[in-house]
Amino acid sequence: MKSRPSRAYKYGPMKWPQKLIEGKFLKRYKRFFADVELAGKIEVAHVPNTGSLKSVISSAGSPVQECLVSPAKDPNRKLKFTLEAIKSDSGHWVGVNTSWPNTLAKEAFEKGTFPHWKKFSKLNSEVKINAESRLDLMLETDTGDRHYVEIKNVTMRSGEVAQFPDAVTERGQKHLIELMNLVKKGHSAEILFAVQRDDVKSFSAAHEIDPEYAKLLKQAKEAGVKISVYPIVISPEEIFYSQHALEVRL
Repeated sequence: MKSRPSRAYKYGPMKWPQKLIEGKFLKRYKRFFADVELAGKIEVAHVPNTGSLKSVISSAGSPVQECLVSPAKDPNRKLKFTLEAIKSDSGHWVGVNTSWPNTLAKEAFEKGTFPHWKKFSKLNSEVKINAESRLDLMLETDTGDRHYVEIKNVTMRSGEVAQFPDAVTERGQKHLIELMNLVKKGHSAEILFAVQRDDVKSFSAAHEIDPEYAKLLKQAKEAGVKISVYPIVISPEEIFYSQHALEVRL
């Protein structure tokens, strides 16, 4: 359980925990591997993302894309680098490491980044809600009111619209049903779409890819589940949630 420090809210970007290395992204293969060029040498980097990375990785024959990698902290790790971000055709960095949205959400809680989280004083991670499922966060007030949050990583876009999911997600559908059930039980619940790019202006469900998810997301909103969409701003020096939510179009 994590409680917010008894101090004034502090807004500000989060620095990368270690200095990133800029290079060139060459190709992705076997889902979790990428060839990157660093200082003229080709290295194999770990890709911490199970998604398709549609609209992130350029199609074959396109110019080589710039990328950011972090060096491994463990000298014995087989892959010495982790792919953190790729520069899109819009010239903006797109984060590909799916662990950052949850880590940064805890930072946002401590700093009071999201206005609707300010009334909560405690944060719990990986909260078990039944025998089969866990949700990413549970926020609590001093009086014990609970607010459940599931976080979804978003990298896909169509024009200036961020979209989720980039593949059919039965797990994501299940999470929406569970959030609706929590609201029925008298709790508040939220799905936070973490958009790891800031070259978009709004968000919508990817109806063509997963029409069932799109239908359930609309039902969840009507049932009282809060839908929040915040971009994550990425540069070679910093990574942080924007304080400005994106418009949601369902």
